[in-house]
Amino acid sequence: SIPNAPAPIISNLNLTVKLGEILVLLGESGCGKTTTLKLVNRLYTPTAGDVFVEGKSTRDWDPIHLRKRIGYVIQEGGLFPHFTISRNVGLVPSLSGWDATRIQARVNELLEMVGLNSNAFAERYPRELSGGQRQRVGVARALAADPSLLLLDEPFGALDPLTRASLQKEFADLTRRLNKTAILVTHDVREALLLGVRIALMHAGEILLLETPKGFLSSSNPKARAYLETLE
Repeated sequence: SIPNAPAPIISNLNLTVKLGEILVLLGESGCGKTTTLKLVNRLYTPTAGDVFVEGKSTRDWDPIHLRKRIGYVIQEGGLFPHFTISRNVGLVPSLSGWDATRIQARVNELLEMVGLNSNAFAERYPRELSGGQRQRVGVARALAADPSLLLLDEPFGALDPLTRASLQKEFADLTRRLNKTAILVTHDVREALLLGVRIALMHAGEILLLETPKGFLSSSNPKARAYLETLE
């Protein structure tokens, strides 16, 4: 070991995300969930080992091209406040060189898909929308260029309980209907059990448990049991 060397944020991480599944990274703040997510779209580069997207190391991807192939959703949608909803949703297709007619058709399609009437919302600005509506726009924007992978970092965490529950269900239905592969970060075990095809329980930069929701519920892992006790 190297004296005074900083401890690794992530270690011994060996994980494959299956095509069409929602993999949930569950854990407390500081456990490495968001760092893991940022390794996938090369916001971070690993100091050891490799991260592969579509069978290709992120080191070998052009970062901009890689990120155009990945939809990214954060709390409040991460919208540009000075862009209209239409421009926010159409941003990645615009950067990818789509023509204006095709972009507008895609924006209209996606707004309707996430439950927002395009005539009513397309020309509004984020400040004119509720938190739940902004989150819907964030999901629409992430889907705009039909990415192969969605990354979601606590996407519903800032919403009130009723809005959160509604959007969680709608998101689960939408991703399964579109057969999207997604990695979702959360500290909410209810959300993990509702949305995950598999749940990766993280602690101190490592995966302690990788299970289906059913397997998680029956696990004897102490950390998993501690989460499940919060449901009682």
